[in-house]
Amino acid sequence: MLNDKQIRALVAEHGATVNQGRSIKQLIQDGEIPRLEGATVLEGKVSDSVFGEKLVTADGRQLRLMFRNNRISTHDVNRGAIPFKDQVLAYNHDHMLNLVKDVLGSSQFVVAGIKPSSTVIPAENLKLVQLENVLRLYMAESTTSTSLYQHWLQAKEEGLTEFKYAGHDFHVAALKPNGLLPYLMDTPSTKDKVDRTIDAQYLIDGNICTEAQYDQIRNASMMAFGMITQYLKGRGMVLVDTKTEHGINSDGNIVVADELYTMDSSRFWRLDDRGELMSQNGKPLSFSKEFARDMVKEKDQQFTEEQANEIAVRYIQGLQLLTGEAFVPDLRPRDQRIVGSSNLILDALLAD
Repeated sequence: MLNDKQIRALVAEHGATVNQGRSIKQLIQDGEIPRLEGATVLEGKVSDSVFGEKLVTADGRQLRLMFRNNRISTHDVNRGAIPFKDQVLAYNHDHMLNLVKDVLGSSQFVVAGIKPSSTVIPAENLKLVQLENVLRLYMAESTTSTSLYQHWLQAKEEGLTEFKYAGHDFHVAALKPNGLLPYLMDTPSTKDKVDRTIDAQYLIDGNICTEAQYDQIRNASMMAFGMITQYLKGRGMVLVDTKTEHGINSDGNIVVADELYTMDSSRFWRLDDRGELMSQNGKPLSFSKEFARDMVKEKDQQFTEEQANEIAVRYIQGLQLLTGEAFVPDLRPRDQRIVGSSNLILDALLAD
């Protein structure tokens, strides 16, 4: 395991160069991956996707390549790049997926030679269910507008004694910041440009999914949440909340899509030797993107190099705590890593 001094030295020495490289769109335009020429490229907040009619696996499935990047987004604003973030989250996702894929299913293809830290992820191009599946076990303090905490604050300001959130009824006085909720709650949100928390009935009435589909997503996710919670007890960590996305594959099955139980999509808190929550500056010691959100003081703020490096350190620390394994970075140039992994995947999966 890398200790704190080693992690900081790694980030200080390589942080300025590890982010350097072309986007996947530019790599394709420059002819670096000829088999991806003419494919559709979608640039997202933290990953870019490539798919197209010619990208079909040997068994007839539409292929989608997801390219993780180092960008970090908070409050729907891109705040800059974090060293090693792409590799850390890829490893984080791979580790968690292996724990719960029998329950949630998976869109990913297994390709020999692809490392868990590979920032290129091969998956089936799913028909996405247009919702964000959010589960909460604690009312974590949060600055995001869709959070239970912000709705609770608003209810207090309005002098309410009760309020409703995502179909659940709450007594204002019964909740406390960072406190345990009465039960594990499903609190879905839309996938609009600006997300909105809604309830299951909204999804069904709006034909976003059927009642049976939502039941499957919710029930499987709750089971997986319990499995991860049990696993984390042995790691001295607590799963506070999580967000997953789901889609329908070519067999008609609902499977998980994109990242799973990562520090970008979930909140993890550290426990001490007695099993009590550890605190820092009066708040639970968190390993999640919330650490970065707390650094934001202005609407369009970009993180400084010092802030970006500090966030990188926290991500690497969190990965090692979550997995119990040392972080082994791939220090090859980013372009070389992306092109190499892409060609390995295409060689293994494409029909021709």
